[in-house]
Amino acid sequence: MNASPWPSIVRRAWPLALAAAVAVAGCANMSEEQKSGTARGAAIGAAAGAVLGAVTDGSRGAVRGAAIGAGAGALGGYVWSTRMEQQKREMEEATRGTGVQVTQTADNRLKLEIPSDISFDVGRADIKPQFRSVLDTFADGLKRNPAARVTIIGHTDSTGSDAINMPLSINRAAAVRDYLVTRGVAIGRIAIDGRGAREPIASNDTAEGRARNRRVEIFVSEQGS
Repeated sequence: MNASPWPSIVRRAWPLALAAAVAVAGCANMSEEQKSGTARGAAIGAAAGAVLGAVTDGSRGAVRGAAIGAGAGALGGYVWSTRMEQQKREMEEATRGTGVQVTQTADNRLKLEIPSDISFDVGRADIKPQFRSVLDTFADGLKRNPAARVTIIGHTDSTGSDAINMPLSINRAAAVRDYLVTRGVAIGRIAIDGRGAREPIASNDTAEGRARNRRVEIFVSEQGS
């Protein structure tokens, strides 16, 4: 049996990622925080490119894919800046004990996962008072970081049909957007989407699982140079 090509693929991919990151991060107009995000983007891109190349053209394709992926990741990745880190800490403090999950994603976005018990009543898109205080802190952080862009995604459980759940999920995302706008965040910085019941994170067979699936996810990102 032939040995797996993956160890050699990995060994070849990471030097290409490093080279791409160093080349782009060396730009004179790039800040230290942007350089850091660029390096991470290159590494992620190289790994993805290596996998794709290996699937389509064996180990040689993996090396070519790593080179392409590294460059794409370095040029187009998100930046985890000091402003993003500050907002993450502020949101962790503001949401402590509420059930809101505040995380840094693998692609350097800030993610807030808002459970239904503090955000919306069942079948409703009206923001609860406890959720408003969280959004107030969130909006203040966004105003201090004008480079950040926001994506808000609404979700429902599987109760009801798509004809009900899709508009409801979109209306919940729109309600969050509209509230942030009233707090001084420009509407052009915010994109919304609704996924209905199509992306559950728990079983819809139990009340607890359905409650977890009724949620709003907010992503904040800064685009690298």
